[in-house]
Amino acid sequence: MQSQEELVCTACRFQLPETGQHRGEALVSGQAKFAGKIPVEFVYAYLYFTKKGKTQKLIHALKYRDCKEVGSLLGRWYGFQLKNDIRLHEQIDLIVGVPLHSAKLRQRGYNQSDWFAQGLSESLEIPWSDQALVRNQYTISQTGKDRIGRWQNVSHVFSVKNPDLVANKRILLVDDVLTTGATLEACTAALLAANSRSVGIITVAATR
Repeated sequence: MQSQEELVCTACRFQLPETGQHRGEALVSGQAKFAGKIPVEFVYAYLYFTKKGKTQKLIHALKYRDCKEVGSLLGRWYGFQLKNDIRLHEQIDLIVGVPLHSAKLRQRGYNQSDWFAQGLSESLEIPWSDQALVRNQYTISQTGKDRIGRWQNVSHVFSVKNPDLVANKRILLVDDVLTTGATLEACTAALLAANSRSVGIITVAATR
């Protein structure tokens, strides 16, 4: 396994474009994307995503270059902030990553969201599971779609695999990048329909 310095050098770490959303520092709350659509407790992203920026390079390494440890590392860093700044570990019972379809999982070899979830779990000392949600359909890429197109692409795709695992639990749902929020909205709807007590959302990154 690569060291932290090999994955993200110290100088680069301090240049990462953190959103500060969990501290109320962002100009626009991530929760605004879900207002009037579905109830979520909070929506935080660790980093801002811009084309050709540092965050995009990290996301591409995580998703397409087999650098899954990047997800775990970013999860540990952000989890440390969330624990110390807002004591998030007292507000969550279970961490759940947005699932990949089994065919995509075989192709990639791992789920990048689960690696981010593992890092958060380690710092927050909250259990995570990849057995809660399942993606029932293989959907085409969301890239380039508008919000309506993204929602139509995923609205009936997710279901809860193990209802007993999420029932009456405060769920932290995690993904790599928040754009329109359609995928996270669909996952949240499935979790709430399975009697989860609440759902909060955290992503590695979000577009401005």
